Amino acid sequence: MKRTAEWLFVFMALGGLASAPATRAWGCKGHQTIAYLAELHLTPDAKQMVHQLLTDNPVDPALKRWCGSGGLDEMADSSTWADDYRDLDRTVNKSHPTADWHYIDIPFGAAKDQVEQYCAPGGCVTKAITEQLAILKNKNAPGPERAMALRFILHFVGDLHQPLHAADNDDRGGNCVPLKYFRRNPHLRKGSYTPNLHHIWDTELVEAEMQGADPAEFADTLEAQFAGSFAGWQQDGVQVGTWAWESHGHAIETAYGALAVNIAAETAGVTVKSCADDNNIGDRMLHKHIVVSTAYQDTAQSVIEERLAQAGIRLAMILNDAARATP
Repeated sequence: MKRTAEWLFVFMALGGLASAPATRAWGCKGHQTIAYLAELHLTPDAKQMVHQLLTDNPVDPALKRWCGSGGLDEMADSSTWADDYRDLDRTVNKSHPTADWHYIDIPFGAAKDQVEQYCAPGGCVTKAITEQLAILKNKNAPGPERAMALRFILHFVGDLHQPLHAADNDDRGGNCVPLKYFRRNPHLRKGSYTPNLHHIWDTELVEAEMQGADPAEFADTLEAQFAGSFAGWQQDGVQVGTWAWESHGHAIETAYGALAVNIAAETAGVTVKSCADDNNIGDRMLHKHIVVSTAYQDTAQSVIEERLAQAGIRLAMILNDAARATP
């Protein structure tokens, strides 16, 4: 695809974000890193299941792929499909049935035992993982349905481990928190602010930590760095509610909490569809003049490394279990 066509698609996709939170968690490279790390821990049965489902039921070649697919293996390529599928609904079908599946808006001040009550009527990431896993495990389900469920799981396990996909302060998961990111000053563009807190956690902080490594190489780095923690992360099995609460805690303590400017809990409790809602929260946050420091970046990146690694190991655990499942 030519560069002009790529940017046209980017602007179309961004335009569709005006009515729902931007949820491209971890960006392309983060999701692909998670997939590559998970592959290192798949059983032979799980590898066979993944390979057969993805090759027998390929992605529609007409679907525009934000991240491209060149040089990626089938699992890494599939890890970003759910974003493309969501954007197709928004830009072509003018709907967003899977948009809510990428996150769960747990507000500031929530208690651990309240997590599930914040699942939106259209669904949320914890519910989506549970439902899609049931489809994947059902070996009597049609192959295309199981392949779609697999692609959703590959993506949503990553989304669940992005802290700002499990926290909200009436600010669209940090999308309405403009900030200065080193040389980049925040500005309003088509109803959204850039740079913003959510996006730098999705992309800029991840890619800065990768230091030019490709996703497969970065997965190897995380494999070596966190090898001693893998058994502990696996011991409790699949606990999506617990994983959501972990992300929420990291959001409160680090994504918001490590900023030099205090961001208090909003009291409006409203549904925010644009940064102009909740008494123009985007403009109010803009005037806090939030600046990302080197110290903040270092603190955030240590959390990001761990969450990417946890997502990869837990994704492998889910797929290994699915491959063992009986009809």
